[in-house]
Amino acid sequence: MTLSPRLHVVNEGLAFLLEIAALAVLAWWGWQSVESKALGFLVAVAAPAAAAVLWGMFAAPKARIPLPLPAVLAVKALVFGAASAALYAMDHAAWATTFAVLAVANTALATLDRQAAMHRGA
Repeated sequence: MTLSPRLHVVNEGLAFLLEIAALAVLAWWGWQSVESKALGFLVAVAAPAAAAVLWGMFAAPKARIPLPLPAVLAVKALVFGAASAALYAMDHAAWATTFAVLAVANTALATLDRQAAMHRGA
């Protein structure tokens, strides 16, 4: 399935926003997850940093370590799943569900679009 050029741009923009939102949610969760301000700050920095490093090494378009598609999708599921779980843990179940649905739909469309483009180029 190939997306129209306009829908491709919209979906890629949504992907970027979801990635940034996941990092922000993980930072917010880190800040609220512990009582100590110092430890909260540490978790608020460490959680999104770990997600960003994981994403950059394995899931980004120009990942340092290219993985097969199922492994890339697993990394994306881990990061987006962690953000959804963090929202749920902070008593934002509706936001957690909305985020998860958007992330799955966006990733599915992007994957189908990329696979179609690869088949056209082959």
